[in-house]
Amino acid sequence: MAESEGNKNAKDFGIGIPQETPGFHVKGSAAYDWGMKHRLSQIFHPRTGRVVMLAFDHGYIMGPTSGLERVDLSIVPLIPYADVLMCTRGILRTVVPPQCVKPVALRTSAGATVLTELSKERIGVDVEDAIRLNAAAQAVMAYIGAPFEHETLGVLTTTIDAGMKYGLPTLAVTAVGKDMVRDARYLGMSCRVCAELGAQFVKTYYCEPDFEQVTAACPVPVVIAGGKKISEPDALELAYKAIDQGAAGVDMGRNIFGADCPVAMIQAVRAVVHEGEKPAKALELYETLKNQLA
Repeated sequence: MAESEGNKNAKDFGIGIPQETPGFHVKGSAAYDWGMKHRLSQIFHPRTGRVVMLAFDHGYIMGPTSGLERVDLSIVPLIPYADVLMCTRGILRTVVPPQCVKPVALRTSAGATVLTELSKERIGVDVEDAIRLNAAAQAVMAYIGAPFEHETLGVLTTTIDAGMKYGLPTLAVTAVGKDMVRDARYLGMSCRVCAELGAQFVKTYYCEPDFEQVTAACPVPVVIAGGKKISEPDALELAYKAIDQGAAGVDMGRNIFGADCPVAMIQAVRAVVHEGEKPAKALELYETLKNQLA
């Protein structure tokens, strides 16, 4: 049994040796049945194995935060350019047009706001309602190192179990405890724990150095969070570094809908993720599209 203290940091991550995915393009998912694979194929593009997720679920803990005061005005125009929408059922039912054919990663954990202890979450949407909404995945927070770590991991495993009954993938969203550093050791542990508990893919933060260790040690796809708003060049650089070091995609919100030209920004991010464009080239694309749309 591993000790909680005195554990030596692992050394052999096999960097540069891709994990085999026999007969299927999504890492770690070859053994699932057809329904699960079908939904994962909606999320991770079969050509590239990657995804651009558009996150606008911030309101479930923050209310009408900057850029999301009117989701119908700020987000709906971006939907055609996203691979996957990450949102709550309230916004999905009230704002997202039902003609939209984009897969949805539905936020299904809830129970706290920024005014209280965020890690005190519970199941907020049952699996039947997720299926009723035609979700392609359930998204659940996992607060590793936070006061209610035990409870959130319980929510995660319960959600995974429910999803397995219906072929519905679970996205584990790693949240950083207040006292935890966003380094490769902590993020690597968080991602690996979520994968070991059965999550089909994991969302986490990019870190330097050694992010490639985080992705190599996680047997399922890792998607990076966009995090706080940064400049457009820095956001494209972030996306490129993450993909280059093994991430399977990005789940960006504020760095897309908060950009000077969101429609241009999401297309530039797509170029990085799906076409492998370098940040400088993607920035050129952004500026060109921005000028065209002005």
